[in-house]
Amino acid sequence: MSDTAGRIIGAIERPPPPPRRWTGQRIAGHALMALWVVMGVGLVAFLVGAWDAELFARYAPNYMSGLVVTVQLVLISIFLGALLSAPIAYARMSSNRLLAWPAYAYVYFFRGTPLLAQTFLIYYGLGSFRPQLEAVGLWTFFREAWYCAVLAFTLNTAAYQAEILRGAVRSIPRGQWEGAASLGLHTFQTLRKIILPQALIVALRPYGNEIILMIKGSAIVAIITVYDLMGETRRAYSRTFDFQTYIWAAVIYLAIVETLRNIIDWIERRITRHLKR
Repeated sequence: MSDTAGRIIGAIERPPPPPRRWTGQRIAGHALMALWVVMGVGLVAFLVGAWDAELFARYAPNYMSGLVVTVQLVLISIFLGALLSAPIAYARMSSNRLLAWPAYAYVYFFRGTPLLAQTFLIYYGLGSFRPQLEAVGLWTFFREAWYCAVLAFTLNTAAYQAEILRGAVRSIPRGQWEGAASLGLHTFQTLRKIILPQALIVALRPYGNEIILMIKGSAIVAIITVYDLMGETRRAYSRTFDFQTYIWAAVIYLAIVETLRNIIDWIERRITRHLKR
């Protein structure tokens, strides 16, 4: 068969794609993008015209202090939540109902209720039982807003991380377990050497999203008098009544999230490079 005949047959077998039409969804998408561009330009113009360098220099140390508190809160909560999520995920996958049902109830509650409500329940709710807490020596812990925030965030993220870990482990084909059993590996060795390395690749992106959500959700601790980044922002605004203070906070949060997103992308490219060969 000649090259010309082959090209003709190929053109017949592969019809041209349909023309792109300006549907209502595409028009709405372009209109929304144009709106975001206009808002971005307006924000830049506002910052250039109303930038108060003296005000920024005065409160910059406070913002840095609040940023340190925010990072500490998120890192500690994520780490403790990761430790707690492993047994919860194991219980969720267990065939023993005495383990599976309490784990399901825990995940159901902490994923189904707002983080703000959970924080209030721990800080204000448990705080109303001061005599009982003093009797068992726990009032020193629950009277501090910082400790209550760490506890609330740890319990919340543990529920989400447990479901992420459970879903990642469930995504590994059962043949992997059977192959490990045929080699004489017990359950712990199979998890550590075969299942978890593959599951963590699947779970990396959801874990990154959970950390980002925790960073943005950490702003609520300002309501219970923890002077994190948002807490320092509220204090700066209450003293100056200048809306720039909130714009600075938004820019800092955006920079943190964007930096974290790029780090996660880099890690994902590194650990999956063998899959792209």
